[in-house]
This record gives sequence, structure tokens and C-alpha cells, in this order.
Amino acid sequence: MKLDQIKSCYIGPHISPEAFIAEHFFIYLLKGKMEGFDGHKSYALWPGQYCMVRKNHLARYNKQKDEGVFEKIVVIFDEAFLKAYQQKHAVSSNTYVSNDVFIHLNKTDLIPQLFLQEEDSTTRERLLTILLKANPGLENILFDFGIPAKIDLEAYMNRNFRFNVAIQRFAYLTGRSLTAFKQDFKRVFNDTPGRWLLQKRLKEAYFLIDKQGQRPSDVYLEVGFEDLSHFSYTFKKLFGFPPTQLRK
Repeated sequence: MKLDQIKSCYIGPHISPEAFIAEHFFIYLLKGKMEGFDGHKSYALWPGQYCMVRKNHLARYNKQKDEGVFEKIVVIFDEAFLKAYQQKHAVSSNTYVSNDVFIHLNKTDLIPQLFLQEEDSTTRERLLTILLKANPGLENILFDFGIPAKIDLEAYMNRNFRFNVAIQRFAYLTGRSLTAFKQDFKRVFNDTPGRWLLQKRLKEAYFLIDKQGQRPSDVYLEVGFEDLSHFSYTFKKLFGFPPTQLRK
């Protein structure tokens, strides 16, 4: 079988479509295009390219089909697998400091060769061995099993308010209990998380529609709303007119 005949597949546990990345995963794009956004940087992945997406971060990614086709290989490196691999191969690691969620990987011919072979129980282990040898320092990302440390709340929220995740998730990612998160939030922003997020998202939507000429139907998902009608209702409630009026 040729590589361009491989259909989209997942190797490892199921990965959630939620913006929160719960486990590291490797993605190899076969057909189409993928665009990603991690709160402060945009990324693009083209056919034949691959990258690692880091756990315990927020990210948004979308796919663009090529002649109606989007195909990929995704391999999830969950914590249980990584701990077993580390123990088996005696891998050591150091602290990794970066906000990047999509990690560039050095290209090697061993990757496409691996996926031309029949998938079996050793595929993930063989892939990880290839990646670690081709990308010095990757072990510092994959074998960090600690929970998120307490970080600057104001900077984090201003960078990530567009992501539609629960308050509990924001608390975890900023290294706080839910109670501590709410207390710190009140001290930093003088508001509740829910009210601040709503107004911040609506003001961002106003800017995108008014200054950049975007359509409400394109903006509402980008700024963290799930439903266009709810977005329009809350927009009008805050500004006194519907978002469509800005484009007239």
C-alpha cells in the first residue's frame, strides 16, 4: 500500500474535540490543510508535514479539504503509555519552558516508512523512538508528568479568553483550585470570570466586525460562542443593537 492510499486513522486512545488538549498527540497530514491557533500564535500544516500537539494547553484547529478530502494519521501519546515507555527505555528529561502548543518536528524518512507497514501493538513505541532520536529535547515535553504550575492569571486570560472551555478548566490550567481561581480573578479583574469572559468576547467580536469587516456568522465561534443566536442576543443586550447592524 502507498502512503497516499492510507485513510485517516487514530492510534491510541480517543482524543476529545474539546479545545483543551488532555494528552500529547502526533499528527501527520496526508491530504488537505490544517490550521491551528493556540491563543497567541497561528500554525499551518500541509500534506507530508507532521507536528506534536502538547497536552495541558488550549488550541483551536480546523481542516480544509483538498478536492473534498482531508486525511491524517493521529497517534495519541497518553500518560500511561509514556510512563511505561520511560520505565522501559530509562528516558530522562529536564524542564521545558515554552508557550508553544504545536511543536515543529524535524523531518525524517523513517516516519512515512513506518506508516507503510502494517499497524500493530508496537507502532506507537516505534514512532516515539524515531521522534525522540530525530528531535533532541522532545523528551522534556513528553515526559513531564506534572500538573500545570501557578502562572500569571491576567496574561493567561487575556491570551486565552477566546477558547470556549469551562471555568474549572481555566482554573486547572492556571495552576489553581476553582476557589483560588475565582478569588484571584476578582482581585485581578474586579469581576467574576463568567461576566468578564462574556464582555471580553463580545468586545472582541465588535472589533472584528466593525474594524475588520468580518461577518457575525464567522466571528461567533472564533470568540468563544457555541451558538449564533445566543451570540446575537447577548451582543444586542450589551451594545443595544444586533451585530448585523455593524455591517450596514
